[in-house]
Amino acid sequence: EDSCVRLAGFCASISSNESFSPVTVNTSGCQDAAISETHLTLALPGRIESWHGQLGHGGLISEEEPRTVEALWGMTMRSVAAGGWHSICVGGGDLYVWGWNESGQLGLPSRGLRKDEELHEEVFISIQAFPALVDVSPSCEISTVSCGSRHTAAVTTGYLYTWGWEYGQLGHQTTSSLDEPQCVEFFRNENLHVVDVVCGSWNTFTAAVKK
Repeated sequence: EDSCVRLAGFCASISSNESFSPVTVNTSGCQDAAISETHLTLALPGRIESWHGQLGHGGLISEEEPRTVEALWGMTMRSVAAGGWHSICVGGGDLYVWGWNESGQLGLPSRGLRKDEELHEEVFISIQAFPALVDVSPSCEISTVSCGSRHTAAVTTGYLYTWGWEYGQLGHQTTSSLDEPQCVEFFRNENLHVVDVVCGSWNTFTAAVKK
């Protein structure tokens, strides 16, 4: 059917009786969808639905059926992405994140990335069970987002921001991980306008044109 999608695989059921048969999910009006090794997320009119892993429902229990993320109810969703252990979405030009933050992939303070003298100064986020708003660029709206296994990328009006686990995939010419969004200066220096980004598990691909 035009409004349905069928999913199959090891995670089709999380009950004791594993099923490898396709599961039908109603996706009428779906604007975007994301799937990772741990969870699935759909952007539907006025709501986000997620199930299995990093869900944004406020708890740490897996869901066997799609469930609306109530914190985002009524918002117009433009884009959604799923990483290895985190999820993000764009609603009204703003970026919302939830899931695991061990490598700073949510753009929230991560204890493991801070120096010893900073540990007493901030509240650190290990797991974000509800969607949290992340300020990427104060003057620009987010147009599209993507997630790697433990890193995140977002495109604003012509600029690329990345954060999370770094082994070259963030594009900052360093191997230092980041727990806050940082603009990739390469594109600014080369006078390139970024139009899209897609993250692999451990790498990042960007489409850019000359200004």
